[in-house]
Amino acid sequence: MKTIAAFLRLVRWPNLVFIVVTQVLFYTCILVPTIGHNLKLTFPVFELLVISSVLIAAAGYIINDYFDLNIDQVNKPDAIVVQRFISRRWAIFWHFVLSSIGIVLAFYISWELRNPIIGFANFGCVILLWLYSTTFKKQLLVGNILISLLTAWVVLVIYFAEMQVSLFDDPAYIASFKNVFKYAILYSGFAFIISLIREVVKDVEDREGDARYGCKTMPIVWGLTASKVFIAIWTIVLLASLLIIQVIGLFKGWWLGVIYTALAVLIPIVKFLIDLKKAKQAESFHQLSSLVKAIMLAGILTMVFFKWYL
Repeated sequence: MKTIAAFLRLVRWPNLVFIVVTQVLFYTCILVPTIGHNLKLTFPVFELLVISSVLIAAAGYIINDYFDLNIDQVNKPDAIVVQRFISRRWAIFWHFVLSSIGIVLAFYISWELRNPIIGFANFGCVILLWLYSTTFKKQLLVGNILISLLTAWVVLVIYFAEMQVSLFDDPAYIASFKNVFKYAILYSGFAFIISLIREVVKDVEDREGDARYGCKTMPIVWGLTASKVFIAIWTIVLLASLLIIQVIGLFKGWWLGVIYTALAVLIPIVKFLIDLKKAKQAESFHQLSSLVKAIMLAGILTMVFFKWYL
């Protein structure tokens, strides 16, 4: 049982659940109501797409911990799984197994949908996660932006899976697909920005171990103050964007969604900005990271309201 629990910690099971929730909500609350009877991405194929996403993400977490062992011994020694509960050999084995299954499923989905994008894109995700763990995460902003893009892909992959080039001459399909595009950009953009914020917050939290092993992350290269300014700017951009969307929601009469977003997303973002100004120690940034994660979940859950609005 200890090994199973350790493995679940290694693959960050709460984050995997988050991926499932995000994709299920986008599919059921946005894609299905918008496209209707012309839907190409049937539920059985969608289930395989979710499994592929989860397996590739789990493999990414494993390889990240595999290469991060020395740094983690400084930053979070009590949370280490590799070498403590699971050997490095088994860790790399499970990385290849999960990645391989995820890639095979992705190419099967591509064949089923007659859409090569999914297979090659998910294969690219596996390569990028490996390169992130070995190289990019130690570089200024490169790793942060890469992870943020991969987070956005969790939403965008469903949009691209549904794309039917053969129906691009159908005005009704184009109109529906444009609506899906708007919501895909909305939620993938939200995922990108808030993930970028969280990645830099985590870099500040982990700066001691990162500095010891030669990483060139933002707090090490630019310093704490500049990193906090960077985080604050992107948080304000996110807040301003959400306020604009709130105004649009008010004009459309989406009162329940507007109230929920104000209470569950906007107010916590303001609290984050206030706490960010005061934060100095690693523990404070750990709390900020947890708050950002809660904001991300609350934001993704707004998809539920589109089940009634669309």
